[in-house]
Amino acid sequence: MSADWQPTASFQALRLRAALNARIRGFFATRNVTEVETPVLSVAGNTDPNIASFSLQFSGRTEGAPRTRWLRTSPEYPLKRLLAAGFGDCFELGRVFRDGEAGGRHNPEFTMLEWYRVGWDHQRLIEETAELVNAALALVGRSAALQRTSYRELYRRELGIDPMLAGDAALREALGDVEIDPAGLTRDDWLDLLMTHRLQPAFARDRLLAIHDYPASQCALARIHEDDHGTPVAQRFELYLGPLELANGYHELADAAEQGLRFQRDRQVRAQRGQPSPPRDERLLAALAAGFPDCAGVALGVDRLLMAMLGTERIADVLAFDFAHA
Repeated sequence: MSADWQPTASFQALRLRAALNARIRGFFATRNVTEVETPVLSVAGNTDPNIASFSLQFSGRTEGAPRTRWLRTSPEYPLKRLLAAGFGDCFELGRVFRDGEAGGRHNPEFTMLEWYRVGWDHQRLIEETAELVNAALALVGRSAALQRTSYRELYRRELGIDPMLAGDAALREALGDVEIDPAGLTRDDWLDLLMTHRLQPAFARDRLLAIHDYPASQCALARIHEDDHGTPVAQRFELYLGPLELANGYHELADAAEQGLRFQRDRQVRAQRGQPSPPRDERLLAALAAGFPDCAGVALGVDRLLMAMLGTERIADVLAFDFAHA
């Protein structure tokens, strides 16, 4: 008889997940950050060309609204609508969905923790994100010291190139013996390949590394400012525990017009690639236009954190039932 009905995670891992959820909620309770729940289905989707969304058709009455609804890839947009309405610091811990992402480290549905701090910038949020990760690591008797570096400093120090100025040829040369088909790759693609193939594997496993101030071309939903060299950079950070990326945070963009332009650029890239283009979130744009507070926000992959806590590279080891057994 087949045994594929059995859970893919051990009971120990499932109990650790429950303890982590409780630790997260306790962490924010002591800081007066309120837990909220927002919709999983929306009339709008994520326009990011590098993220694929699931959609479905609603069969009931819609009163003229679209029947196509999109499963969230993060709770970001509705959380920002709450912030614009004046709710204040908040977090959500729940399931999100991304199409096409299944494998050793990925599952199409996974758990994301996302929170926002009014009046903070991304630098201040780095500290709290590291504190949360260490609170989680304490559950397994571990801790990790935080180190910060700018994106520019990291590439200069480790690869000897300036990621803001180097041309495509220099970026390709820095990959060394890593063989990649260059067809269709953009400058940001080469920078990402250097991160995943040359930099991440060498990150110290017992260290939290916060990389901040990314190229302006990788701004996503972050603000842009000039660094000490007068170069426009995105006010965002990514936090790594060893080679594993755990979190992605922004000093949040508050300009509705600029956000609309970024949505438009995303949709143009999708059209060029022949990808489906989810409708942009008009309610988010209206919320930004109504008055969005200065704030910073971050999304953290809970399954990734559990993988780090258990020392496994298989996401199936921290899920009751992974995609292949769901």
